[in-house]
Amino acid sequence: MGGAIIAVICIIGAVIWGIWAGKKRRDDMTLLAEELGLDFRHERNYQLADRYSFLDKLRQGSNRYAYNMLAGNYRDHDIAAFDYHYETHSTDSDGKRKTHHHHFSFFILTLPKFFPELTIAKEGLFSKIAQAVGYDDIDFESHEFSKSFVVRCKDKKFAYDFCNARMMEFLLNHRDINIELDQNQLAVGYNTKLKVEEIRPHLDRLIEIRKLMPNYLFED
Repeated sequence: MGGAIIAVICIIGAVIWGIWAGKKRRDDMTLLAEELGLDFRHERNYQLADRYSFLDKLRQGSNRYAYNMLAGNYRDHDIAAFDYHYETHSTDSDGKRKTHHHHFSFFILTLPKFFPELTIAKEGLFSKIAQAVGYDDIDFESHEFSKSFVVRCKDKKFAYDFCNARMMEFLLNHRDINIELDQNQLAVGYNTKLKVEEIRPHLDRLIEIRKLMPNYLFED
């Protein structure tokens, strides 16, 4: 009986903490939005996943939605930064279906021109499996960069132009970044939900990536 009571108390405590933490994050992001001159909406946005469905990271799982969204003009660029949620499911040894909730931070910058789809991600187990079944990544003169990142793009010339020497140096100094470029959207995603105080530095990173794209790529 005592153990059950303790379990209930722990569950109630976890719920209360979750509500408090969620409110604090919304309040902190409201202040950040005011500081950066951006709009802020904390409501769940189910349409965004459909609007940007061409971005691979936003197509995962089910019950997809964005929330705590910052949007507007930041340093002369049209940006959006938000928390994102999706669900996956599994079955345990007893045959019970379990739901897993995934949350992470995502940043999007709108470009003035459309480009081929390009992805840059850290080298890892899943990328190596993909290569084994025929999805080879593009190799570069920098052995360290090729060993650290998986770059995929149907247009190899564009991939080489994008991953120029300065871009490779920048990415090697920021190895937690996963980049996806498709149509006119340059996106950076992370595997976890960033702290509020980390959002502005990561917005600045996104803009730095944009600046490292050669100007000739935007010429007609």
